[in-house]
Amino acid sequence: MKKESFKVCFCCVRSFKVKSSEPPEEIKNLFHEYSKDERMSADELLRFVIQVQGEKHADISHVKDIFHLLKHHGVFHPRGLHLEGFYRYLLSDFNSPLPPAREVWQDMNLPLSHYFLYTGHNSYLTGNQLNSDSSIVPIVEALRKGVRVIELDLWPSSSGKEAEVRHGG
Repeated sequence: MKKESFKVCFCCVRSFKVKSSEPPEEIKNLFHEYSKDERMSADELLRFVIQVQGEKHADISHVKDIFHLLKHHGVFHPRGLHLEGFYRYLLSDFNSPLPPAREVWQDMNLPLSHYFLYTGHNSYLTGNQLNSDSSIVPIVEALRKGVRVIELDLWPSSSGKEAEVRHGG
């Protein structure tokens, strides 16, 4: 099995075994919708970044920077991104929901208890903690309001092959 790693809170690295290296169908569909001839050009990626990811500030220079960064990670083709490259881009630090801090800008000499960290507890719930549904909408709202840590309760799906975000067992 293939092993993948991801950063947690920009400091810790977690690894997991990937049961399938295939991107999910949703990613494949997005890729095919925004690409031609099995490659995504800079213009097509720009359209995706603006329309799907809501990055209204993005321009062709921003996308070329993404292409340049991906060149050094072996997921780039001169004619554009292929499906695997697009999938890896979506999961990479280059596509972080928040721009990673380049340097510490606060005085960090005090004990940890002196700092405030804006977090979201059960951020995926649409209402109260007892009987509300799970959704991505509250997560998006929390991130837009400035929450920097999102809690997700992951449980095995009924098939046992995937994880679901839901409250309680």
